[in-house]
This record gives sequence, structure tokens and C-alpha cells, in this order.
Amino acid sequence: MLSGIRLALAVVALAAGLSAGPTPAAAAEGGGKDKGPLKTTGLPLPRFVTLRSGEVNVRTGPATTYPVEWVFVRKEMPVEITQEFDTWRRIRDWEGAEGWVHQSMLSGKRTVVVMGDVRSIRREPSPAAPAVARAQPGVMGWLHKCQGEWCQVDLKGYKGWMLRSEVWGVYANEKFE
Repeated sequence: MLSGIRLALAVVALAAGLSAGPTPAAAAEGGGKDKGPLKTTGLPLPRFVTLRSGEVNVRTGPATTYPVEWVFVRKEMPVEITQEFDTWRRIRDWEGAEGWVHQSMLSGKRTVVVMGDVRSIRREPSPAAPAVARAQPGVMGWLHKCQGEWCQVDLKGYKGWMLRSEVWGVYANEKFE
């Protein structure tokens, strides 16, 4: 009789584990280019993308059964994909917050966030070029292209050039055109 109770408890525990979705350990193993049903995109990791919606649930794990840890409310904010698991992406924002979102909430468009102090947007990619505007930390804008250490951006309609080191959303050695 005791073995029947243990078996019933094991079945209940197994069913609970299966209904909760994949474990974080299973998600950690999902970063490769698998050929099975849980295949990844094969795109480089990490990589930058943007939030597609003005309300994106960030979960503690890669399934809707995991609790929502917080909600991003800045549409088109750049985020970095650090891991993939099936249709879920582990992302990190410019302040270091991390969690899982469904791939449908992400877009391949590229934006940046101004970092550090108030920064100048320059007319040309040169520190001697006149400033067209000054941007506060946290301001977001579109990334157009990068040449060397400079990136062409559009921040709230102000178009010009900023140093890569002044924005978050593009890698130091990334070629972006």
C-alpha cells in the first residue's frame, strides 16, 4: 500500500513538473542550434533587438506558466537577446534587468539609449563638428549606421552622430549599415 501512495505522489509531482513548462536548466541547454522541436534561430548570441509593443511581460522562465516578474512599457526600447529557448528569448535591458519574453514581442529594428551624461548629437562624425542637439541619459532613438567609433542616430527627430561609447544598443566592434 505504501508503494502505491509513493507512486501516486510521484505521478502528481511529474504531472506538476510537466505542466509548469520547461525548467530554467532545460532553457539553459536550449542555446544551441538543435534540429529537434526546440530548435533555436541560429542567429548570433548575444544580439540587439527592440521591444515591439508598449507593454511586454517579462517572465521568470521561458513559458506562459512562469510568473510575470515585471512589464516593460517602452515600445521600441533596445534589448539584448542573451539566450534562446524554443519561441522564448532571454533578454537584458540597458539597466541590466533580465527575463524571458516571447519572440513575438521583439522586432529586428535597431534603436539605442543615451548613456552616462548629457551627450551631444554632432552634425558630422567628428568631435570638432557642431552639435545639432544635446540628449539626456535614457533618451531613445533610431540607429541608422555606424562608421568606426561613430554611429548615426535619430533621437526624437534630431539626426546626427554620436560615439558608440555614448549609447547602448550597438556593440563596440559591430558593423552596422
